[in-house]
Amino acid sequence: MEPVRLPDSDLESIEASVRRLMEQSAEQARQLDHLAAAPEASPSPFAALGMPGLPGMPPLPTAPPEPRPILELEGEEYENELDSLSDWVDDFLMPTYGAEVTTAFPWCQQWQEHDDVVAWLHALWMAYQQHKDPEAGPSGPFVWHRDFLTHAMTTVRAPGGPLSACMTDPDRPAHRLLPGPKPSLRTTRADSEDPGESAAESGAGS
Repeated sequence: MEPVRLPDSDLESIEASVRRLMEQSAEQARQLDHLAAAPEASPSPFAALGMPGLPGMPPLPTAPPEPRPILELEGEEYENELDSLSDWVDDFLMPTYGAEVTTAFPWCQQWQEHDDVVAWLHALWMAYQQHKDPEAGPSGPFVWHRDFLTHAMTTVRAPGGPLSACMTDPDRPAHRLLPGPKPSLRTTRADSEDPGESAAESGAGS
């Protein structure tokens, strides 16, 4: 058989078709390689809810710790709270509301050693922080003065109060801890009772 000779125009058309087929084949190969690769991690459906710990999401603000009475604190936590309380008492409370030290209005420069005074002033300080907050409204400071300040200061600095044996003259500093009541008789008897005798009496009565 004699070879078939095609016109040059037909050869160019066939060559262009072959190039298109090769390009399509290369594109299909790239798509297959992409599909075979490991899928990228898709965004979590909970991301919109702002759950903490999800990639790309800012951490949620943590709520401040619940305030606790200072006498329930211990160690460094107690000392840090007492330092902050002392700053507030010495820099704000006493210069503003301290009035003069007299026998009717005693004070103590070592008030931090009076546990009951520390408890009263700490409660007053916590109430102050609450009532100066914008959420307390415009009347918040007045409520603090009316319901907390006067009552706490009158109790702490009463003539027969916890500081009555301390400084009653600003020129004569003094500090004295008054002894508190002794334990009740029930507690005293329970502490002095011999556990061995109690066990023997219990066994004899059974």
